[in-house]
Amino acid sequence: MKNILKPVMVLLAVLIIAGAGSSVKAQKTGYVDLQELMQMMPEYKKANTDMEAFGKSLEDELKKMSEEFQKKVAEFQKVEKTLSEPIREVKQKELQDMQTRIQEFQQSAQENVRKKESELLKPIIEKAKNAISQVAKEGGYSYIFDSSVAGFLYKPEGDNVLGAVKKKLGIL
Repeated sequence: MKNILKPVMVLLAVLIIAGAGSSVKAQKTGYVDLQELMQMMPEYKKANTDMEAFGKSLEDELKKMSEEFQKKVAEFQKVEKTLSEPIREVKQKELQDMQTRIQEFQQSAQENVRKKESELLKPIIEKAKNAISQVAKEGGYSYIFDSSVAGFLYKPEGDNVLGAVKKKLGIL
């Protein structure tokens, strides 16, 4: 009895494992370079132009403030020795305050640039992700990876969905 039970148990285990293996669905994966895709989108080009204009306006303002500061420093240096101590201290304090305002403006400008970039890119990223989701569903993909950040060492050409997503977005 023991001799018959052992092969039956092995056969049963093999059938269970084989049945479990056949019920596992093969997962189809693909990839797309999200950065490359976004750079092809007309909305990205407009956002980039808008960002450059926004950055330039802040740069121009900072330059104007710096030039005014330099002018006041030069004026102060010309008359510094002729000023009484209390007036000299007031002028130095004014220059220090002006320099602090310039530094605060510079920090604020950097923060505003980051916020503006996020504000402009958010709808573009969403549009790209929606198109990628549609392509994934239509193509039966379980996963689509962003190859611009994933650091793939190998990626087969057949699984690149960039062409399908570009078509979905109407990009030629």
